Amino acid sequence: MKASSESHRQELLNGLRRFAASARQIAGVRRIAVLGSIVTAKPDPKDIDVLVVVADDADIEPLATCSRRLQGHAQSVNRGADVFVADERGTYIGRTCHWKDCRPGVRRSCDALHCGRRPYLHDDLDAIALNSSLVLSPPVTLWPDVERRGQLPPDVEEVVAALEHAV
Repeated sequence: MKASSESHRQELLNGLRRFAASARQIAGVRRIAVLGSIVTAKPDPKDIDVLVVVADDADIEPLATCSRRLQGHAQSVNRGADVFVADERGTYIGRTCHWKDCRPGVRRSCDALHCGRRPYLHDDLDAIALNSSLVLSPPVTLWPDVERRGQLPPDVEEVVAALEHAV
């Protein structure tokens, strides 16, 4: 039985809910937001994109662990997930590393510009860039305070409302 596009969206949103619940407990995480096609009415998004703002001294490793869980969940329904990382000044600094063992020289296929400079930060800035206006004002901020910057699809609104009222 083939999964419907509606169930793909729901599975991505279920993964988002779990990710946000875990990531907000990590020291140095300042803000969690969601962006990309999941916050639109697109019926069958290929992935889910999360933006996490971190303190300059935040340890990225626990965030990368949460990110790998989200990616694994998304892959279970043949979808993807990216966790983009920005600093508190609104500068995109990279994505979380998807390798469990992240250190210089371990992976020949690592394309991070400065592998190991900040462990578990995959700074492929030559391949991906988020502009500061998107970082500073994403479509919806999930944590620490929910902020909607536009109309959300009902399924996304349901997840946002649940996170807003979570203890």
